[in-house]
Amino acid sequence: MIPKIAMIGGGSWATAIIKMLADNSKEKEIFWWMRNEEAISHIKSFKHNPNYLSSVEIRLPEENISSNIKSIIAAADYLILNVPAAFLKETLKGIVPADLKGKKIISAIKGIVPDENQIIGEFIHQQYEIPLTDITVISGPCHAEEVALEKLSYLTIASMDVDFAAAFASQLNTRYIKTNVSDDIFGTEYAAVLKNIYAVASGICHGVGYGDNFQAVLISNAIREIKRFVEAVHPIDRDIKESAYLGDLLVTAYSQFSRNRTFGNMIGKGYTVKSAQLEMNMIAEGYYAANCMYHINKKYNVDMPISKAVYHILYENRSPVLEMRLLTEKLN
Repeated sequence: MIPKIAMIGGGSWATAIIKMLADNSKEKEIFWWMRNEEAISHIKSFKHNPNYLSSVEIRLPEENISSNIKSIIAAADYLILNVPAAFLKETLKGIVPADLKGKKIISAIKGIVPDENQIIGEFIHQQYEIPLTDITVISGPCHAEEVALEKLSYLTIASMDVDFAAAFASQLNTRYIKTNVSDDIFGTEYAAVLKNIYAVASGICHGVGYGDNFQAVLISNAIREIKRFVEAVHPIDRDIKESAYLGDLLVTAYSQFSRNRTFGNMIGKGYTVKSAQLEMNMIAEGYYAANCMYHINKKYNVDMPISKAVYHILYENRSPVLEMRLLTEKLN
C-alpha cells in the first residue's frame, strides 16, 4: 500500500520536509495543509511557497493542497505536525481523537505546548489518545535553508517503536539527507526544545558584546544543562554527544540561519520582546520555551542557570547586560 503522508503547517521547515519527501525515491502520496489561502493559490499556480523557501519547487496535485484540515487529515495515514507549538491547539481546534484514530503522528515541532507545558508527544498522547508507539519525533541538526540549498544534512527520527522510526526515516533519505534512528523520544524532544533557549542565550551574549571565547564556555555549559535535565526526566542510556543533542545545539546556537539566535541578539542589543518579534516576522520557539521550561523545571529542580537567565530577561524584564554578567559567575 502506498503511504499517504500529510504535512500540517506552511512554514520554512514544513516546506523543507515537503521537499525531502518529494525528492525521496520511495513511492508515496503527499498532502499539504496550510492556513493561508493566498499561499495555497500561489503554490498551485506557480509551484513555489511565496512566503518561505521560495526557491524550492513544489509539484503536488492541486487537490492535495488545502486549508481544510479535516479533509487533509482524513486522507492521510501519516500526519506531520509542523506549526509553532504556541499555535498547535488552535490549529487542531475541532479535531477529536476519532479523527486521528489509527494514524501515525510525526512531530516536527521543536517547542512546548503553552498552558499544558507539555512536549508535543505527551500532548498528542494525552489529548488525542494516540499510543506513544505511534508517535515519532524529527530532530536535527538541520536548518530548512540548507535543505533548500541541498547541503548535506542529518536528521534523527526518534520513537519508542524503532521500526516505525526506521520506516518513516526511509521516506526522508535523499542524496542530501541522511537519517539516524533513536528510541529516545523524550530526550530528543526535550533537547530540541532546550537548544532553542540556549540559542537565544547565545544571541543575547553576542548582542551585549561577549565574544567567541565566552560563547564556547556558554555552549559547553548548555549541553551539560541538557544532559542534567533529560536524565532527570527520562533516565536511559544515551550519548549526549550524538548529533540529535550536541549537534542540534551547536547549529542552532551558531548558525546564521538560527531565528532563536537572531531573536536573542536583538534582545541583547536593546530591543523589547515585542519589537524583536515584529521585526523578525517569524516565530522564535525559544521565547515560549523559556517560560514553559522554567515552570516545568519546578517539578524536577534541575540546576539550569542559563535557561533561568533567559527566562529572567524575557519574562521579568531584567537587564540583559546585568543578567549575563551574573551568569558568568555560575559557568565553568
